[in-house]
Amino acid sequence: MTQRRSYAVGTGLFIVLGFAALAYLATQTTSVANARQGDSYTLETHFANVGQLKARAPVKIAGVRVGSVQAIDLVPGKEEAKVTLSIDKAHEDIPDDSVATIFTSGLLGDQYVGIQFGQSKKALAEGGIIGLTRPAQQLEEMIGKFFGGGSAADRLGGTYKVTGHFTNVGSLQAGAAVKMSGVPIGSVDTVVIQPGHLDAFVTLAIDKRYAQIPDDSAAAVFTSGLIGSQYVAIQPGGSPEFLKDGDEMVLTQSALQLEDLIGKFLVNGSPSDNKNGAGKSGGQPDASSGK
Repeated sequence: MTQRRSYAVGTGLFIVLGFAALAYLATQTTSVANARQGDSYTLETHFANVGQLKARAPVKIAGVRVGSVQAIDLVPGKEEAKVTLSIDKAHEDIPDDSVATIFTSGLLGDQYVGIQFGQSKKALAEGGIIGLTRPAQQLEEMIGKFFGGGSAADRLGGTYKVTGHFTNVGSLQAGAAVKMSGVPIGSVDTVVIQPGHLDAFVTLAIDKRYAQIPDDSAAAVFTSGLIGSQYVAIQPGGSPEFLKDGDEMVLTQSALQLEDLIGKFLVNGSPSDNKNGAGKSGGQPDASSGK
């Protein structure tokens, strides 16, 4: 009986100590949070896609937490999110050309905002805006990169739009990459058929960092690998004038269909067959002329 009573007392004491520890941790967390209030300043940034980012998510520099996400709001009339960051005042030396990126902790962890310093000597002040951003990476884009489809370029500093008409776009879809010399410089904004036209009308959103593309450049629909996704490749021209927002690319090349390639191969034969045939036909006249 005495042994049971001692067990009960020990269990009760353990529970009481556990609750006391939880209460202590709760008060300490609250005090730390309250202590940080007033010792921070806010910065603003915009993202085309915030993924699963939530308020109170960490803000990190070089992997070290320097603040938290204060609020996430949709910009009225625009397809972008405004993210307000609360940064500890101990870190008031963030250059105004820094880049804010949404990262994920591990493969399936929570998302946070990472700030990468720029080269400017001017620091961001209260209410400052981080203009250079990279949105959250979507799982679909990562899978597309793995299978060779590539992805659209990050919209650092905004985009400008140009258009083009294609007789056949194949399986090209909105969101596909736009590349120049194999480097992603933008994305396909829309693929539509205009009333009264038989061609596909494609709008390309190109990063403003690539604003010196000659206006006589050509746009072609290519495929990544044999069965990869399709993208638009821009082949630069030689004009001294550059493409501007709203311009149309006149020189376009439609997507090559697998059926067309097979048909050409079956009709014309392989290059080796053509060479052998040419050799035989060329040899007969020589022999007859020798006789």
